[in-house]
Amino acid sequence: MRPYGERTYRERIRVKDLVSFRVVVKETDLWVSAGRDLEKETRDLVLDCRHQLETYIRSHPEFATALLPYKEDPLAPALVREMIEASREVGVGPMASVAGAIAQNVGGGLLKLTDQVIVENGGDIFLKASRDVTVSIFAGSSPLSEKLGLLIHVPQMPLGICSSSGTVGHSLSRGITDVVCLLSSSAALADGAATALGNRVKRKTDLERVAEWAGLIDGIVGGVVIVKDRMATWGDIELVGL
Repeated sequence: MRPYGERTYRERIRVKDLVSFRVVVKETDLWVSAGRDLEKETRDLVLDCRHQLETYIRSHPEFATALLPYKEDPLAPALVREMIEASREVGVGPMASVAGAIAQNVGGGLLKLTDQVIVENGGDIFLKASRDVTVSIFAGSSPLSEKLGLLIHVPQMPLGICSSSGTVGHSLSRGITDVVCLLSSSAALADGAATALGNRVKRKTDLERVAEWAGLIDGIVGGVVIVKDRMATWGDIELVGL
């Protein structure tokens, strides 16, 4: 089995009528689909995001390692402030929101140049399309992995769809989930909240409480949590078989 880090799921992405391309800048590895080839513009947006983040970390090195909510800083760059706010909402460190924040900032920038865009950043997605889109749910070795998808309707977009896992990938999680997948108009919030919710699922029986826990987070539209062969769902979502 090839490691999940190779992002082989991208080989199965099919987006009709859009141009798809990859942009890699250091640790940031994006797969983008847009109305036309915007690779240069995407790279410029990524470089801007990384400049904001790297500049701030150089003067505030604790920002990169904080596992608890970070203090508000009105003088921080816009991307950093967004990460701080989103992660404070859910009680995690700011870097828990970084992939979603970059996906959303890049996607928002590209929407000035195209009316459709999908930005995928390590499983965290910012999505704006002119038709309904099905997003496959990848849950590692779970028997439910890629058997179900989320049908996203046009009125729900633009939308952030972000995931965290205790068994897949390199993200830090204190829980046992194969995947926590959350939907929000803010991809930064969805990313941080997925980490926070995943941290709380320590055993299968915790699935019975995830909807209650998620309901305490303002701005989360709905979600799916999978642990091995069990699944919990809640909110305004529509599951479809794949």
